[in-house]
Amino acid sequence: MGASSVTDGYATGVGRQVQLACAWSGIALLVIALGGMSLAGILPVPPAAYETPAQVVAFYTAHPVRIRIGLTLACVGVSLIGPLTALITLQMLRMERHRPPILSMLQAICAAVTWVMLLVPFIVLNVATFRPDRNPEITQALTDLGFLLFLTPVGPFLIQNFDIGGAVLSDRASPPVMSRWVGYANFLVGLLFVPALLAVFFKTGPFAWHGVFVFYIGVVVYGAWVLLMSLTTRAAIHHAGAVAH
Repeated sequence: MGASSVTDGYATGVGRQVQLACAWSGIALLVIALGGMSLAGILPVPPAAYETPAQVVAFYTAHPVRIRIGLTLACVGVSLIGPLTALITLQMLRMERHRPPILSMLQAICAAVTWVMLLVPFIVLNVATFRPDRNPEITQALTDLGFLLFLTPVGPFLIQNFDIGGAVLSDRASPPVMSRWVGYANFLVGLLFVPALLAVFFKTGPFAWHGVFVFYIGVVVYGAWVLLMSLTTRAAIHHAGAVAH
């Protein structure tokens, strides 16, 4: 069964509605996850990497219920990346309709990995706030783990973005499934994640986990990417439906 047979029947009917729901899941992700992070006190200013154990504990004990609710909402929100990335894979299968869909398969693998890597850090941070009366150094270690897990494992995200960009730029359909600028945008997004690798070396300054090149660029750029892919996949669905009719 070729890639074209996998995707051709999905342009109308229930399949189309499911795809549109997956596209809208990206918008829901942004609303729920960013709202949860704001409620938890991670946005607009996260705890700093240089804070002492006592300062870290004070962050969690100031508003523990609010923080737990916010982190739980963030977990729910980032879970919605699954439907969106499944839809991206489906659109990439359309791009690779006349060749082995290796890029589509790689995107599916990266999507599964990044899904977990977005979810687990918020669980770790919730563990940190679960027992604020424990040894402060343990709470600090859990906080370090949560933020570094959230921001520094850029490899799978970089591969995912370059993979999507390569698929978009190699699409020879007329018109293509997605505009070429979407491919270049994915390359740029991937490169903007790279400075986060430096967060393991700094506790202060722009390359610390709370700094502009790690936290703020990471959150803003990933949010922009989710919005971009939500809108472009939605447009691709509508175009496929128009062609089917």
